[in-house]
Amino acid sequence: MSLLETGLVAIRDRKRLAEIVAVIARFGIDDVLARIGLSGLASSSRRDGGEAMQADAPERLRLALEELGPTFVKLGQILSTRGDLLTPDWTAELEKLQSHVAPQPWEAIRAQVEGDIGGSVDAVFASFDTQALAAGSIAQVHRALLKDGTEVVVKVRREGLRPLVDADLRLLSHAAALAEVQWPDLARYRPREILNHLGSAMAEELDLAAEARNCETVAANLADMDFIVIPRIFRQWTGERLLVQEFIDGTAPSDRVALAAGHHDGALLARRGTEAFLHMALIDGIFHADPHPGNLRALPDDRVAFIDFGMVGRLGGRRREQLLVLLAAIVEGSGDRVANLLIEWSGGAGADLSRLEAACDAYVARHGAPPLRLGVAIGDFVTMAREHDLALPPDLALLFKALITADGVMRGLDPQFDAIAVAAPMVQSEMLRRYAPGAVSGKGRALAFDLAGLASDLPALIRLLALRVRQGRISASVELQGLERIGGDIRWAATRIAVSIVTAAFALGLAPRLFEYGPPVFGVPLPLWLGLGVIAAGLVWLIMPRR
Repeated sequence: MSLLETGLVAIRDRKRLAEIVAVIARFGIDDVLARIGLSGLASSSRRDGGEAMQADAPERLRLALEELGPTFVKLGQILSTRGDLLTPDWTAELEKLQSHVAPQPWEAIRAQVEGDIGGSVDAVFASFDTQALAAGSIAQVHRALLKDGTEVVVKVRREGLRPLVDADLRLLSHAAALAEVQWPDLARYRPREILNHLGSAMAEELDLAAEARNCETVAANLADMDFIVIPRIFRQWTGERLLVQEFIDGTAPSDRVALAAGHHDGALLARRGTEAFLHMALIDGIFHADPHPGNLRALPDDRVAFIDFGMVGRLGGRRREQLLVLLAAIVEGSGDRVANLLIEWSGGAGADLSRLEAACDAYVARHGAPPLRLGVAIGDFVTMAREHDLALPPDLALLFKALITADGVMRGLDPQFDAIAVAAPMVQSEMLRRYAPGAVSGKGRALAFDLAGLASDLPALIRLLALRVRQGRISASVELQGLERIGGDIRWAATRIAVSIVTAAFALGLAPRLFEYGPPVFGVPLPLWLGLGVIAAGLVWLIMPRR
């Protein structure tokens, strides 16, 4: 990172940079400013704004983030999910972050609202409450009634946010890159990865049409669950700056008096809510990322409503498979599999493998017996990662935080709630679906193409092997220190491995169909003998010496 780049960024966003520095200085974080060469600005700000406030560091950070506005509030919310990086006193304080601000007066936003709905408010709504129901740093919400009598909420984005957010993201991204250069010890925190996640989260939160799409996607995914309710979106009046959706009138799961008055079954609500959430996360790959009591409602007949899809998380297929493995490893008491997942997720280059595996064995012994308290198990998992200097990927951190929040809500509804009793049938069904003969056949054919790139994964495999050898976990007579001098040999071996696995995958993909043809020989169809021959030939070619 050059001084010229730093100078250009500072010049472009100098006004916003001065505001940020002034706030940081006012809240007394001088050591940070000094380390990045801005101690002079801190002193100047101190003269203008008086002495720094007296409070502990986590509280000062939270207050500073709140004052800096929506981008920094969102950054703090993301960091509050990172129990693998921050100790509980920091995450607990960041969980208090509030983005509530005074709403803009109705007359100040009326023209924007009418421009977005394409007509006057009176032409679209039978009534419109000009007093905001709630207000945050990004949007405010109003109650309204459509002409057909449907109750709705209207979410209106604040004006002038995009230039401010863009400037904040540029400055933060540059600061993250500088931090990785200036302080190599910060690399394990993956600051640039966190900032990429922040940028994506802010882009979605600023685009209310994206929130509408997320809501509709989840509704479609859960359509077969008639006990789950997702608000209907009114597309004709929804866009980037305005969202009109059905108003869901129900009981918050934290309101025990109202739940009792409504004769709700807490255990049934907990089971249904958990089933829906796990379906979102483990099967669909898009989930409500903020399932606190304010975003859930108990409805008549013990139906459960999820509202406010401003924050969602996404998980790819590979990550969902890993989560299924993690749940199975906890239930089956497999500490080795838990340790392997932690190393894979974090990179684990500096991990003490013996210590980590002992910790994982203790972890599964502690949580393997039913009933599983999912929130506690996830919290302990994240703490274990932090204690071993292993940083988790951002998508997992968001999911784990959501799981802990949801588990707390469900346990409030049913103190004896056992998440595994709900998760086990779903996990079993999903594993059977993914590895049924037809699915395996399709995967085998796909592997014939995908595994050709196996050579690119070899460095990671070699690092794991080297880690185990260095820590005495494997006895080996291979000299690993000279690997960098034999790159050609590694590439040659990688090519052989890739081709061999491709042939095996090809044969695997064909195997279910091969059973359909030809008379058997020794009980095995002839075409399957051919497939096995292809695999054998590939393996022989693999072990042949290089010429």
